[in-house]
Amino acid sequence: MAEVKSEEIVQANSGLCNRFKWIPTSSSLLEAAEKRILQFVKSRYESRFVPIHKSNDRIWTAMFHSSYSRSRTPFVFVHGFGAGLGLWALNIDSLSKQRPFYAFDLLGFGRSTRPKFPDNPEAAEEKFIDSIEHWRHQLKLDKMILVGHSFGGYLASSYAMKYPDRIQHLVLVDPWGFPEKPANFESRVPVWLQIIAKFVMGISGTILSVVRFAGPYGPDLVKRGRPDLQGKFSELFEDDTVTNYIYHCNAQNPSGERAFKNLMMSWGFAKNPLIHRIHKLDKDVPMTFIYGADTYSIIDPTMGEKTQEIRQGSRVKVHVSIF
Repeated sequence: MAEVKSEEIVQANSGLCNRFKWIPTSSSLLEAAEKRILQFVKSRYESRFVPIHKSNDRIWTAMFHSSYSRSRTPFVFVHGFGAGLGLWALNIDSLSKQRPFYAFDLLGFGRSTRPKFPDNPEAAEEKFIDSIEHWRHQLKLDKMILVGHSFGGYLASSYAMKYPDRIQHLVLVDPWGFPEKPANFESRVPVWLQIIAKFVMGISGTILSVVRFAGPYGPDLVKRGRPDLQGKFSELFEDDTVTNYIYHCNAQNPSGERAFKNLMMSWGFAKNPLIHRIHKLDKDVPMTFIYGADTYSIIDPTMGEKTQEIRQGSRVKVHVSIF
């Protein structure tokens, strides 16, 4: 009878476990999903976990650069809620030719450590910000062009207010968390939608919990729920590569997701809106707002113009796409 090696038994058992798990995900599957996306990036890069000082946390990081850009102030890209660094794949090649391009998975998201965040909103926000600063210090970056999308824009703004000397330019792409919730907002929402929202949030806590609750149907749920993503990435791949990546980013332990929930009030508005705090940003830090044509209503493109009014005398540019 042929001898069966112990590692073959482990692999077989691992395969069976993955096959019969209710939520078909793992850290290795997330890693594989990310590699599928980044294989289409032509720029040379290195990736590693960056340890965070005085903790067991690690931030997954990818550094892209060309031989012509190393001496320039780097781009540092911060992804949005429920995302990961792989979603910058469409931007990396063109931007990394200009200057070094750094991207990382926020603490609690993607392949980074998923620790328990404080329940207090201010303390949770501080944990995010401190992790970014420790990350910057470990990589010995003096200054950076900090680019944040959605929730990443919220954290980038908060970081810039606390560490303005580290920012050469703050770029916010459809930033979340600027407007305050309108007093009559609920009256605009259909009753049936309010009932569904309360039911979903009641049984699962956050909207993305539905993906995990769906178990083996989760990947298809993401694919059906975000067909726009496949369209955006169609120049790189035509299959489910990007939705598969999104699924595995959000089927893991929802650490950052819970922290985001604590920063948020009902209907996705921030508990501590940035529009009431952005005056604290150092006047010498230039800002650029970029809004897409399909921006969600809670993002509110008018926030860029209101920030211009608040920061009179400072450089604030606003770009709104009509396409």
